[in-house]
Amino acid sequence: MSIICRRDIPARAVAALAATGLHPLLARLYAARGVHEPAGLDLSLKALLPPTALTGAREAARLLADAIAAGARMVIVADYDCDGATACAVGLRALRAFGADVHYLVPDRLVLGYGLTPPMVEIAARLAPDVLITVDNGIASVEGVAAARARGMRTVVTDHHLPGATLPEADVIVNPNQPGCDFPSKALAGVGVMFYVMLALRAELRGRGAFAGGREPNLAGLLDLVALGTVADVVKLDHNNRILVAQGLQRIRSGHMQPGIRALFALSRREAARANTFDLGFALGPRLNAAGRLADMRVGIECLVTDDESRALELARELDRLNDERREIESGMQEAAQRYLENFGGDDRPGLTLFEPDWHPGVVGLVAGRLREKLHRPTIAFARSQDGELKGSGRSIPGLHLKDALELVACRVPGVVLRFGGHAMAAGLTIRAERLADFRAAFEDVAASLLSPADLERRIDTDGALEAADIGLEAARLLGREVWGQGFPAPVFDNVFRAEHQRILKDRHLKLELSLAGTRFSAIRFNCAERAPDALRAVYRLDVNEYKGLSNVQLMLEYFEAL
Repeated sequence: MSIICRRDIPARAVAALAATGLHPLLARLYAARGVHEPAGLDLSLKALLPPTALTGAREAARLLADAIAAGARMVIVADYDCDGATACAVGLRALRAFGADVHYLVPDRLVLGYGLTPPMVEIAARLAPDVLITVDNGIASVEGVAAARARGMRTVVTDHHLPGATLPEADVIVNPNQPGCDFPSKALAGVGVMFYVMLALRAELRGRGAFAGGREPNLAGLLDLVALGTVADVVKLDHNNRILVAQGLQRIRSGHMQPGIRALFALSRREAARANTFDLGFALGPRLNAAGRLADMRVGIECLVTDDESRALELARELDRLNDERREIESGMQEAAQRYLENFGGDDRPGLTLFEPDWHPGVVGLVAGRLREKLHRPTIAFARSQDGELKGSGRSIPGLHLKDALELVACRVPGVVLRFGGHAMAAGLTIRAERLADFRAAFEDVAASLLSPADLERRIDTDGALEAADIGLEAARLLGREVWGQGFPAPVFDNVFRAEHQRILKDRHLKLELSLAGTRFSAIRFNCAERAPDALRAVYRLDVNEYKGLSNVQLMLEYFEAL
């Protein structure tokens, strides 16, 4: 069951924001998202939190500056998702601009798994690094860091994931979520953390006179990468992250972007001059993630670090091909998941655990996410790994902190969960194959204990109704230029309409013409093959539909119910 709830809109905050000259619709939307003072509207770089506020950033800068001065070799160990790839690209581009001898490695997720593991250190040792730098991983790499130290490597951990009970004994840890760090923005993505470390390093090098005889590298030129990784990793878009994303989008729209970013826009048939967060999260991000899921994230990283436009386009084509392959694999897995649900149910369970022997371990997270969205239940999907263990990826709902839930499962049923880590809304884990039934039962018990009946009802938060006169191209384009995402959701509205005409497209999409106060609007609901009632309350967002050179506003329906 879904419940439509309208967000509270503080009138005083709306007035304060509108007094700055902000469009009245944006004033209403920002106020409903917790922006109550004009300072929250400032998305300029001068409003960015300073690197000095991030624990460990200055210490990392000193270590890296010393390494550059000594001609030491550095190796970045990256994660295999979009956040990890962009963080690696930021590190490579910045460090090379600073004159560093820097290389990178990224683990094969199907063979080595996640993070700086001892086997990964053995591979890194072939490059003879003096310094290992982790990006978007490392906070849980206690054994890996110990192995690196045993080989005489200095280690700098840059991460944003929640730490466990024991921290690795790295030379420096930079993570806003580590104990004792007072950095106000706990929502930095891995790429954001690495960008901050590079800002601190530039300041350190500046203080040492490194740029006295030449031009200082402009790190703002890397903000397209920071924006992409931040949006794709679905971290909360607090004020600091919105600055990073807004500045990155501004550069993309003006044509100032890495060749790989430009190529990805072209291959995904998106217009960079009108780039928005939807493009980053649903067009570019999945293409980079496909490399890490199915092949080798080096393809994605090379796409982001090459300065050769032709090479970037070639690599982007490979990423596009992998994304098509990922879609095909995911479609088959979704069908298997649907058959499972038809046989065993799902609506009556507080948590879902699924496994199919032939599922691809790189795609199970997407399956879990789709089912979570469909059934509004925390969901974990498993695939068999090469060593016979089961590797899972989970997605949660508000009300259940997934990493904490897995910790409870591990405590209640010792020996079942071998490894786990993640966030409140997403986590990865490995379990013993023969204990799947024990894990399923324990996870359902934990979910039942943590979730209330209200948590299991899908809540659809909207920004209220729009007048018919306010539904148009101007409003759609206005909203499309803003920064929306996790924790700062894209606007959705709800109105009562009449369905004048409707038809099913390709047996799976509902195309409608809706009327409101005598005005008709084109509307569509994707992946919905049921007809709408004649009178309905619909939840929708505004979109611009381009067809044969003409632009029209289109209502993208997310939910409807009969009156």
